[in-house]
Amino acid sequence: MARVAVVSGGTRGIGAAISKALKAAGYSVAANYAGNEEAAAKFKEETQIPVYKWDVSSYKACAEGLKKVVEEVGPIDILVNNAGVTRDTMFHKMTPEQWYDVININLNSLFNMTRPVIEGMRERGFGRIVNISSINGQKGQIGQCNYTASKAGDIGFTKSLAQENASKGITVNAICPGYIATDMVKAVPAEVLEKSVLPLIPARRLGEPEEVARCVVFLVAEESGFITGSTFTINGGQYMI
Repeated sequence: MARVAVVSGGTRGIGAAISKALKAAGYSVAANYAGNEEAAAKFKEETQIPVYKWDVSSYKACAEGLKKVVEEVGPIDILVNNAGVTRDTMFHKMTPEQWYDVININLNSLFNMTRPVIEGMRERGFGRIVNISSINGQKGQIGQCNYTASKAGDIGFTKSLAQENASKGITVNAICPGYIATDMVKAVPAEVLEKSVLPLIPARRLGEPEEVARCVVFLVAEESGFITGSTFTINGGQYMI
């Protein structure tokens, strides 16, 4: 029986690429989404991957949504915490709403999504958790105090959870993408990308969502059990640690 994987924010952008790659690798995938009904319906029709709508910033919603996945698809052995938002502005202009929206969705969601499944993983002696952080969680970024704080928190969460669960057959790793060719990034004017973004990337191009997805597939494999607490950078050489 195929292992069950859940991907938050799994119907668009990087999340959609991850969902598709996991299905292609033989996993039973459930894709979570927040509110874009049209995109979710199109994704489901194209991929035949079941989609589930809930708000990852709500613990109750996550617990109920994940319970439904277990009932309809099966016990969850793989979790990809991908959902995220931006509310960019300079800190001295940032509102409490802009701060808490980002922290709740990008960081608190890791607790909300992981807590309901971790005990089952521990009982079964197997689990794979991958947290999608960001290059800006590693190096910081002007106008993104909220976002960078949340993404740096994702990395700290990864390292601690990895240590707590390594003896139970559970790995926890983080991926920090750089500039990836999602709809959000491609919406940036071409002139800005050419003059201000690409010169910062030694590879001289944007990354592709599928490149992030391939890393996820590698990390969740049975054979990757000795890789845990690690942070993988996928940024074309823009930031090296």
